[in-house]
Amino acid sequence: MNGNQYYLNIFKVTENQLKMLTDTALAHGGDFSDLYFEYTTYFNLLLKDEVVSSGGFHTDYGVGIRVLKGEKTGYAYSENTEMADMMQAAKAASAIALGTSGSCTYAPVRDKTYDLYPMAANWRARSAEAFLPFLKELEKEVFSRDTRIIKVIARMSDSVSDVMMFNSLGELTCDTRPMGSVTVTAVFQQGGKTENKTASRSFRMGAELIGPDLVRELSDEVVKGIDERFEATRPKGGQMPVVMGAGASGILLHEAMGHAFEADFNRKGQSIFSDRMGRQVCPKGVNVVDDGTVAFNRGSGNYDDEGVPAQKTYMVEDGILRSYLHDRISASWYGVPSTGNGRRENFRYNPIPRMRATYMESGEADPQGIIADVKQGIYVDEFSNGQVKIGEGDFTFFVKSGFLIENGRLTAPVKDINIIGNGPQALADIVAVGNDLKIDNGTWTCGKEQSVPVSCGMPTVLVSSLTVGGE
Repeated sequence: MNGNQYYLNIFKVTENQLKMLTDTALAHGGDFSDLYFEYTTYFNLLLKDEVVSSGGFHTDYGVGIRVLKGEKTGYAYSENTEMADMMQAAKAASAIALGTSGSCTYAPVRDKTYDLYPMAANWRARSAEAFLPFLKELEKEVFSRDTRIIKVIARMSDSVSDVMMFNSLGELTCDTRPMGSVTVTAVFQQGGKTENKTASRSFRMGAELIGPDLVRELSDEVVKGIDERFEATRPKGGQMPVVMGAGASGILLHEAMGHAFEADFNRKGQSIFSDRMGRQVCPKGVNVVDDGTVAFNRGSGNYDDEGVPAQKTYMVEDGILRSYLHDRISASWYGVPSTGNGRRENFRYNPIPRMRATYMESGEADPQGIIADVKQGIYVDEFSNGQVKIGEGDFTFFVKSGFLIENGRLTAPVKDINIIGNGPQALADIVAVGNDLKIDNGTWTCGKEQSVPVSCGMPTVLVSSLTVGGE
């Protein structure tokens, strides 16, 4: 990781000027102020029909200035770091404190040193032309895997963000955050039917991500299970046991449960879990985690966007709700340390409680044994869009692929079904957790007023009863 002077030079400021800005932001009596500087470079390339159909490079640069006073937040940003413009933004943010009653106390955080995503090859040192052979090889390899493929779309993107954070407690925190993402979509045609399959990988790492191993991995995944896709039918619906496959099924955990554990929803009484802290919400032995410390993970961060060091947080431990996901505001309100979940899309946005890598830890059950114990049910392993009501906990998810379970065996492939349930009830109805936790390293992005990269995962899990929307 780079020294502080590197970041001060990028943003053309001194430590004395940082203090001047936070002092100005607090001039009208705020409780806390902080600065978030960002310099990000983005690059993307799309290969379609064997030609580059789009691509681009751009930069983003600026600073966001926040003031907290009681329950209120003042926020302003500048797309340059000229001192006069930053002082104007600080004064604008400080105005929130005028005539505002109430106050909160913000404590310093204990610093830790992480280097979760060192770059062996800096994206900024590579030209666009250097990545074109990789995309062409990926396209060629996918086409070679199945004669039914009529189209391949391959895309990649990368970014590097230099971030510097300073606050009125005197904490100066700096970080360089790389991200590389590759996605390939194959379109198949057979007997007048068309199916498509997408595979993706995204990591906080440098250009060392790009290579033949990734070509093989994505090519294997994008053709896997396509025979079953063509054979799949829509099953009869109803209430039944549901086995969620390891990996990408974690998106249901993220959406249907994870958001309800975010502290802002609970602080405002909007979450179904607002009054359940310390209570049993799952069977004993179930552990649900939000983790910012997974090396190279898309959702990880050496620090969150408030300068709080990365942490692994047990939301549910041995079935008991132990922690919400906190930023500095909710941590102050609850009187607990921040869990390092204050995240923002970029310097134009306030940080708010957001997930990072959310998953259920492995249990002790054998995955095949879990399926064998189900007489009549359904197995699902790929989800797409879903809807969740945070206040009630009700959710609906669309299933892209799965299988019927009949007498303990996976039989006919199924598709075009919905899984419908209630988050707290689904947690309570978990009857088996497999020993095969898998983190899905696809290009997951979470939208909650603003977008941030996340990841998700889970082992094979059996829920005793959910509603399956079918025929």
